[in-house]
Amino acid sequence: MTERQKDRPWLMRTYAGHSTAEASNELYRRNLAKGQTGLSVAFDLPTQTGYDSDHVLARGEVGRVGVPVAHLGDMRRLFQDIPLEQMNTSMTINATAMWLLALYQVVAEEQGADVTKLQGTTQNDIVKEYLSRGTHVFPPGPSLRLTTDMIAYTVSHIPKWNPINICSYHLQEAGATPVQEIAYAMSTAIAVLDAVRDSGQVPQERMGDVVGRISFFVNAGVRFVEEMCKMRAFGRIWDTVTRERYGIENPKHRRFRYGVQVNSLGLTEAQPENNVQRIVLEMLAVTLSKDARARAVQLPAWNEALGLPRPWDQQWSLRIQQVLAYESDLLEYDDIFEGSKVIEAKVEELVAEATAEIGRIQEMGGAMAAVESGYLKSQLVSSHAERRARIESGEEKIIGVNAFESTEPNPLTADLDTAIQTVDPAVEARVIASLQHWRDTRYQPPFNHPRPCKALEKLKEAARGTDNLMEATLECARAGVTTGEWAGALREVFGEFRAPTGVSSAPVAVAAEEGSPLSDVRRKVELTAKDLGVGKLRFLVGKPGLDGHSNGAEQIAVRARDAGFEVVYQGIRLTPEQIVDAALAEDVHAVGLSILSGSHAQLVPDVLDRLRVAGATDIPVIAGGIIPSGDAEQLRAAGVAAVFTPKDFDITGIIGRIVDEIRTANKLDPLEVPA
Repeated sequence: MTERQKDRPWLMRTYAGHSTAEASNELYRRNLAKGQTGLSVAFDLPTQTGYDSDHVLARGEVGRVGVPVAHLGDMRRLFQDIPLEQMNTSMTINATAMWLLALYQVVAEEQGADVTKLQGTTQNDIVKEYLSRGTHVFPPGPSLRLTTDMIAYTVSHIPKWNPINICSYHLQEAGATPVQEIAYAMSTAIAVLDAVRDSGQVPQERMGDVVGRISFFVNAGVRFVEEMCKMRAFGRIWDTVTRERYGIENPKHRRFRYGVQVNSLGLTEAQPENNVQRIVLEMLAVTLSKDARARAVQLPAWNEALGLPRPWDQQWSLRIQQVLAYESDLLEYDDIFEGSKVIEAKVEELVAEATAEIGRIQEMGGAMAAVESGYLKSQLVSSHAERRARIESGEEKIIGVNAFESTEPNPLTADLDTAIQTVDPAVEARVIASLQHWRDTRYQPPFNHPRPCKALEKLKEAARGTDNLMEATLECARAGVTTGEWAGALREVFGEFRAPTGVSSAPVAVAAEEGSPLSDVRRKVELTAKDLGVGKLRFLVGKPGLDGHSNGAEQIAVRARDAGFEVVYQGIRLTPEQIVDAALAEDVHAVGLSILSGSHAQLVPDVLDRLRVAGATDIPVIAGGIIPSGDAEQLRAAGVAAVFTPKDFDITGIIGRIVDEIRTANKLDPLEVPA
C-alpha cells in the first residue's frame, strides 16, 4: 500500500470538575499528563444557575456535578500552573457564560497571556436550557442579548474563541428524534445569527468571522448508522443556511464544526459493563466518516448511570479514543462512505424532514417564539413518551434491561461504594467558609479589589440600556464580585423565567384498552379515590434544588395524568419549603421527588421533616433519580415510601406502586387488581 499522510486526530477531552477548584485543578493536570488534548470544565449547579454556594437553593448541590466557581480567586485556583495561552478549554456553561468567560479572560491576563491567542468554547446555548437541561435564569429576550453581546465581543477581542456551542446534545436526552435534533439546533443557530446581524454590533463584512466561530455540540446515540447520517445531514443544512440566509461565500467559514459527547442517557444501571460497547459504537458514529468527523470528542464513563466516575473510569474512556486514533487505520483513508446509495438515501431523507421542521419553526416566529409558546417542549415530551412506551412494550430492546436480563455477578460493581466517586459532604461547608472569607477580605491585600458595589451598579446601568454587557462584566470580575452578585444584579433588571413544562399538552403515549397495564392502574386509581371519598387522587411531582434534568419527572407526571391522577407539577428549581407548601395547599395524596444531581441525601429528608412538622405524615413521599443503593436504604429508613432509579423503566408499574403506597399510608386494604 502507498504511504499516505494520516489525518490529525480530533481533540480528546473528558468532562471533569467536582468538589473544589483545588481538587479539579489536580484532576486536570493528571488528565493532561495522560495524553488528553483539551480541557472540558463541568461547573456545579449553583455556578450554572447564578447562585453563590451559601444560597438556600444551593444546599446539597455545591461541588456535586461540577466545580464551584464563585469569584476570580476560584478561577485562578482552577487553572493554577496550567498555561491558558496554550490550552483549548471548553466550558459547559450557559446562563452565566459571559461571567465565566470574563473570569477566564482576567485569569489569562494575570498569567501574562496574549488574550487574542486564547482558544476554547463557551457553550452559551440558552434555548436547550429552556427545553431540556433547566439551568436558564433570564427570559428569552435578555438571554439572547447576553449571547449576542458575547459573540460581538469575542469576534473583536478573542478571535480564536468559540463564543457559542449550539447544543443539540441535551435535546436527544430529552427525547428528540434525529430530525428534531437537527431542526431545533439549526433554528437556535438562525435565531442567534439573526440577533447578531440585527444588533448592528458586527459589520456585514465580518459576519463570516461570526459564522466561522459558531460550533455545535451534538449527541451520538447507539443507532450509529443513523447517527452518522445525521451528522452528514447537519453539515449539508448548515452549508445551505449560511450561504443562502447570510451570504457567507468562504467555504471555510461555512464548515460545520462540531464536538460530541456520546449519549449518557442510553447508559444503563443494569449490567453497566454493556455501556463500554455502547460508548464505542457511539464514538464510531462521529469518527468513521471523514467528511462528517467531529472536531472534539468526549466520552462518558461506563459507570455514569451509577454515579460520579472516578479518575480511572475517565482514563478508560480516554484510552478508548486513543486506541481508535492511534492503533486503528481509521485516519489513513478518505471518506469510506462516499458513493454509498444507502447512506445517501438516509441523509437526503433527514435533510428533507429537518428542513421542513425548520420552516415550521420559522413560520411561528423562530426558535425563541417556539420556546415561549411551549411548542418545542411539548414536541420533545411527546417524543420521549413514545420512546419510553416502546421500551416498556419491548419493541425497543435494551440489553440487560428489557432483554437478556440474566447475568453473572459483576466484579466491577461488587463493591458499589468504591465503584463510583463520592463527593465528601464536608466539601460544601468548606466551600461556603471560603466564599465568606473571600467576601470579607477581597478589598484587602494581597487582592486590593475595588469595592464591588460600583461595578455592579455599572452592570445594572448597562443592562437597562443598550451597551455591550461584556465590559461591565469584566469590571465586575476584576472587582472581586461573586457569581451570585453578578447574576443577582441582572435578575433585578431582567427578571427570571420559568419555562413551560410541556406536561399538560403531551399526548397519551400508551394504550389503555381493557386488560392493558395502564387500564388496570386506572382502575386502582379510581377505586382508591372512591375509598378516600375524593373525586380524584392528587399527586405532586417536585424537583427540589437546582437539578434541571426534568425528563424523568415529566414522564412520571404525564403517565400519572393518563392513569387518572390530578397532577401538580410546577417545574424545576423549588426549595423543600415551597414543595411542602404546595403539597399542603393542593391537599395531595402523595409527593414524588426527582433528583439526578446527587443532592437527594439532604433535600429529601428535609421535605419529610417539613411534612412531619405540618402534621401531614399520611402523605407518602416517593424518591426517584440516580440514587446509589446505600443511599436508597438510608432514605427508606428516614421514612421514604419507595425509591426508584433508572433501572425501573416500567413507568406504568411505578404509578401502580405509588397507588399502593397511598393505600398503605391511609390504612386501606391492598387492592386485588390484576397486575
